[in-house]
Order: sequence, then C-alpha cells, then structure tokens
Amino acid sequence: MSAQYQCLIAGAAGRDFHNFQTFFRQHPEFHVCGFTATQIPFIESRSYPQSLAGPDYAADIPIFPEEQLPELIKRFRIDFVFLAYSDLAYDTVMHTASLVQASGASFVLLGPEQTQLISQRPVIAVTAVRTGAGKSPLTRWIASHLSAAGQIPGIIRHPMPYGNLEQQRCQHFATESDLDHYDCTIEEREEYQPYLERGLSIYAGVDYELILRTAENNSNVILWDGGNNDFSFIKPDLLITVADALRPGHEVRYYPGETNLRMADVVVINKVSAATDADRALIREHVSQLNPNATVIEADLELVVDDPDQITGRRVLVIEDGPTLLHGGMATGAGYAAARKFGATDFLDPRNFAKGTIAAAYQKYPHMGPILPALGYSEQQRQELSETINGSGAELIIDATPAGLSHVVQTSLPIVRVRYEFQQRTGTPLEQIIQNVLKQ
Repeated sequence: MSAQYQCLIAGAAGRDFHNFQTFFRQHPEFHVCGFTATQIPFIESRSYPQSLAGPDYAADIPIFPEEQLPELIKRFRIDFVFLAYSDLAYDTVMHTASLVQASGASFVLLGPEQTQLISQRPVIAVTAVRTGAGKSPLTRWIASHLSAAGQIPGIIRHPMPYGNLEQQRCQHFATESDLDHYDCTIEEREEYQPYLERGLSIYAGVDYELILRTAENNSNVILWDGGNNDFSFIKPDLLITVADALRPGHEVRYYPGETNLRMADVVVINKVSAATDADRALIREHVSQLNPNATVIEADLELVVDDPDQITGRRVLVIEDGPTLLHGGMATGAGYAAARKFGATDFLDPRNFAKGTIAAAYQKYPHMGPILPALGYSEQQRQELSETINGSGAELIIDATPAGLSHVVQTSLPIVRVRYEFQQRTGTPLEQIIQNVLKQ
C-alpha cells in the first residue's frame, strides 16, 4: 500500500525506534518523514538507518531537535505526530498536543496492543510511575532470585541506543569488554554494569523483535527492565509497577506512569521508610481507585556503602545517577543520603566549578541540590565530567552511580561506592508471586 499519511515521530532514542519497528513497518500507509529528539543530549545529530527502516524507505530517516516541530510539520505537510517517549508531566503532553494541532497536524499516542511483542517464554516486566522510583534495583533482585532458583533469565533492558544505530541493532552484554566494544556511555553503563557484577548478562539495542528472539534462545524466562516510566515493549505475564513514596501523587500526573499503574498486577510502593504515613496512604488510595485488583507491597532501597568510615568528617563531592536527577526531577539521591548518614562535614556544590555541558545542566534543571549528575553522553562530556571532578577540591568522591565512575572517569581522588539494594517490607512475598506465575 502506498503512503497516505505523512508522519513525524517525537521521541528520545528509545520508544520512538521501537514504535517504528513494530507499527510503522507494518503500516506503510503511514510514512515517517522524520524523528524528533529531546531529553537525551547529542542524539539529534544522527539519522535512522535505511537498513533498519526497511524496503519502503529509500534513504536514512532524518532526526531533528524537537524544538523544530512546528517548522517540520509545515515543511513536510505532516498529517500525524506520534508522541513516543516517556516521563512527561501531563501538562507537557497536552502543551505538545496543542502545539501540534495548532500547527495543523493530529496528535497520536500508540498503545500496548499496537507495539508490544509476544514472547514464547514467560515474561516478568518491571515498570515504574517515574524515573528514579527504584525499578532497576528491583529488577536486579528478581534476576538474582530467578538465577538462585535455577531459572535462566533473559534480561532485556529498555533501549539506550545513543551511538551507531546499525551497530546497536541487537546488543548482548556478558562481560565488561562488551561495554567497551559498544563504546557505551556512562548512562548505558549505569544500567548494564550492575548485572555484569552479579554474573548476569543483559540484552538491549534497537530491534526488539530480534533482541527478544535472541534472548529466548538463551533463557527460559524473560525479564523486562523498563526505562523511565515507559510501559513494557513485551507483553507481560506478570507486570510489576514501582511507585515512589517520596513523590506521592506523581503516579497519576506523569505519562505513561499512570498507564503502568492501571495495568499492574503488583504495585510496589518503594522508599517507604523515608516517607510519611500520609504519603504512603495517598499512593494506596490512587491504586485502590485506579487498579483495585492489584496486589500492593511496600519496600525500601537499602543503602550499601563500601567503606562508610571514610566519609566521616570529610569534604565530599557527591555524584549521582544522571537521569534520576535530570528529567526524573529528584534533587538528590543515594550518595547524598549516605554522605549525611555517615557524617560528611562539607558538601561541595558543583555549580561553583562545573565545566561546559555539565554547568549547562544546572541551568536547565535548577531543582538539583549540591550534587553532581554523572553525565557522559559523549567523549567531550565525559572529559568535562572528569575536569569537574578533579577541579572540585574534594577530599573524597561519593560515587552513587550504578556503573561505578572508576570505569570511565580519570581521577586520583579516593572514591567510595554507594548502591541501593531492594528490600521488601510488607505484603505477599514477591518471590512467591513470581513462583506462582512461572508455574502457570
């Protein structure tokens, strides 16, 4: 069928490419004139390869900054703009829809029925209502539990293809050398490295049909580790959605987190020890209203610090997970909590010495506290991060990045690693729920 509608896909190097592969390649009547990109630095300078786009496309598909959306709608005579990224406040979604409509096009959201893949294996999917709610520590806990129970989990991560898209079509990370082979950014390493440290491998990339089939060949259960607050690319047999007790109400104010909440079989209210009873009650009320059949459990993220005595009385630079702090909206994270708990005497504020694009991040995200986001989407940015760290005057680096900065940053300063580990507090044991699903 020849194209009838001219389309743009508004994305952020993840859901947008998956939607293209699962929906647009099957519906040639919708012709994609281009992608727009936002949220992730430096990703709009690429194009989507013709080799991935398929026979209906004679050339690579261009990727533009999202700021050009009104101009692109007019230039390409666009009929439909498909929103295809996540962790967006509802105001942002509707302002974008209004901008699209005012420019003459229609605004579309694709759902699970059009985009989810069907696996030949049982599927456990972990999603969240916001970035930084704690889904990755939970997913790693599930992966370790499955392995200890004799299962072989095929762990599939929501896409992070920030480099060469053809080379990243189907990635399998089994050793640290694989991270170097694919020239992973700090952000990619933050998601993959913790699995490798547990002796587990993980799959990711661009073509999730190929990725899923590859993982199925090497496993007997699929475990989806979601990104941001996006819904799963694979239809789950058990859907676990993580809500953040420190951000009560966000579960009904951010897209598509509420989608995950409404679909969940299990809702995990995380970080409960640091939250008030009122905050926990509000989340429970929303779950009761929107998904009364969901099983609700409460949990914490327990701080694990390599050498806490080093922190006491020291002048520290705290480095935290980037996405959680930036579009995730958190002011601080695990590193700051550890520094306070173990008696750091001076918290250096990186605003006073941040370099280049690191300094620009504080202008764009003024909510951040006296911490340094671990930004490293390009070689230049990694160099700026190293310069910021080495020029800080700190006595000690508190590294709360999941990847461990020593792998990618050059510094002679002593480093203390901080991690979060999942701990269930109340409700039906999660391992029992998982076992029941795998028996079916």
